[in-house]
Amino acid sequence: MGKPRGQGSGAYDGEAFRTAYDEVLAKWPADREAVTVPTPFGETYAHVCGPRDAPPLLLLPGGGGATSASWFAQAADLARIRRVHAVDLIGAAGRTEARGARTVDDLRDWLDAVMAGLGIGPAAPVDLGGHSYGGWIALHYALRAPGRVRRLFLLDPTQCFAGFETAYLLRALPMLLRPTPRRVRAFLDWESGGAVMDPDWLRLQEAAAGFPAGRPVTGPRPAPEALRALRTRVLLFVAANSRTHDPYEVTARAGEWLPYVETAVLPDVSHHQLPVAAPSGAVRRLSSFLGV
Repeated sequence: MGKPRGQGSGAYDGEAFRTAYDEVLAKWPADREAVTVPTPFGETYAHVCGPRDAPPLLLLPGGGGATSASWFAQAADLARIRRVHAVDLIGAAGRTEARGARTVDDLRDWLDAVMAGLGIGPAAPVDLGGHSYGGWIALHYALRAPGRVRRLFLLDPTQCFAGFETAYLLRALPMLLRPTPRRVRAFLDWESGGAVMDPDWLRLQEAAAGFPAGRPVTGPRPAPEALRALRTRVLLFVAANSRTHDPYEVTARAGEWLPYVETAVLPDVSHHQLPVAAPSGAVRRLSSFLGV
């Protein structure tokens, strides 16, 4: 959601967060490796799985309490065709210790260092994907590193093609000002329309309340003229039930501004249910898109 967590709220329980994080990690493929890589901003934590000789795929989670562990539902399928690297974001909840990014260029430098630490050389094309705030980072990176990103996957990205809905911001405000597990759950219940969620993932979201994260890098949406110049192929999935933004405005603007984009609206799923509850058809389409 792109906002700082409530530092000093007294809500954060580090042991509960670590336990919940590990419970979600248990859902990953058995060959998952935990990797820590150095960057100019500090160490970054990632989960890696899939064939070592497969092309690399870098996945970025949303902001707030999402964490890289949230990609567990797609990891096994994607690892059949890619070497999957899922990264805890800089300055966000998770096990990444990197801090201090202040600009979008800092995020680009951080990702360059992360890829180098993961063994993805500067000449190697990479497939890059992101959910929510992670999609915003991924899109900005593709715009600032032309030719580096082979395929770009955006999962209900925020602040890329449309702004936040006013009702969403108003509902999120109490949780952002004073985060507690109860407020996190109430907000997620509202945004998802009361849908049933993975219980381990939900406990992780609640445990992330008040995580002592840094201030995230934010900024304006990419300019339409910059998007029109992007030559990277893009797959955009938008949640039909999202209360974060207008899903049809997002797909319409992306279709108008991006020259090489495929768009799809995912039925019966909301913004914060992703990527955990992504329909199986969406995973198949993503695998096909990456395999082209």
